[in-house]
Amino acid sequence: MYIVLEGIDCVGKSTQIELLKPIFKDAIFTSEPGATKLGEHLRELLLNRPYPISSKAELLLFLADRNQHYEELLRENEEKLIISDRSIISGMAYAKNFDLDILFNLNAFALNDFFPQKAIFLRADEALLKERMAQKNLDSIEKRGAWYFMEVQEKMEEVLNFLKLKIDLKVLNLDARESIENLHNKIKEFIDD
Repeated sequence: MYIVLEGIDCVGKSTQIELLKPIFKDAIFTSEPGATKLGEHLRELLLNRPYPISSKAELLLFLADRNQHYEELLRENEEKLIISDRSIISGMAYAKNFDLDILFNLNAFALNDFFPQKAIFLRADEALLKERMAQKNLDSIEKRGAWYFMEVQEKMEEVLNFLKLKIDLKVLNLDARESIENLHNKIKEFIDD
């Protein structure tokens, strides 16, 4: 089963994944972008770029990462439990100025039609986002500001609704303001179900 944790930056995806690792010891834990050697280079370029690139070039770099991730990790472990920090959902949402059908087809091509079966969506309000962003060093995407991430979060909800019509996807919606323990228990129960 391929399960993804989704949400904008600073909602607690990484924290929840760390809590899942000791429970699902046989699972494959991964993330996008950057889970492969090529992905590391692309992630560095995308998050800390010293020069601007076009939105189409940015999309294609993320798709290159997604395909390499599929080829090296997802394809080899299709029969195992895979838990990923981000996926096609983020890929489509962050490319928010492109048509969803085009994005879906490009991502389907990059993933060889291997899609998540379950998605855990952590949602934040603007106050929580600003509070958490103030506590970290921001990369080039995070420097776009809270308003940018709130737009992306709206797009993620749109993408999730779109994908539920295209693929067999079960979604657990969670409020990132809940306690870490409550979120963890709900996520664990959803994975076990």
